Amino acid sequence: MTLKPIAVIVMALGLGTTGAAYAANDRMSREASEKDRIDVEYKTAKEACNKLSGNVEDVCKAQAKANQRIAEAELDAKNKGTAKARYDARVARAEAQYSVAKEKCDDLSGNPKDVCMKEAKAAETKATADAKADRQVSDARKDTAERTADARRNAAESKRDADYRVAIERCDALSGDAKTACVADAKSRFGKS
Repeated sequence: MTLKPIAVIVMALGLGTTGAAYAANDRMSREASEKDRIDVEYKTAKEACNKLSGNVEDVCKAQAKANQRIAEAELDAKNKGTAKARYDARVARAEAQYSVAKEKCDDLSGNPKDVCMKEAKAAETKATADAKADRQVSDARKDTAERTADARRNAAESKRDADYRVAIERCDALSGDAKTACVADAKSRFGKS
């Protein structure tokens, strides 16, 4: 049995669509399984904390929650692949580490606790500032690349316009059909209408 060319095309398009749908479903199922893994790790760590007591238990639970937040943010950054997602992941890491550090400070009192809290806040501020600076540098590089591309396009357009004006000036020396053909050729060569 021979297939008509249109039938072959329709079948190929159907298979291509099926392949794309499969790839999208595969990616989504991998993301879901990663999220499930993160949730299972969090629940397991949290259950292990229940065997502890006092502030040690609080620190353990804060660390479990921090690990979950960091893992989720990093997964999101990996899946999105954007500068903003990477920035958000770094900020999430800084905030999560800060929450754990605050819990650790609860074991202290007086000035040592105040110093501990200030150190924890300073570490979060530094990490967030570094993430912000790196994002701004990345954005600046992107802006510079875009401005460079724009400048090159503008330069190419200016050169093309200058060459077009020269070609039209050369056509002015001609007359009649020769001039008309020369102008049409110049317009065609330099993309003018």
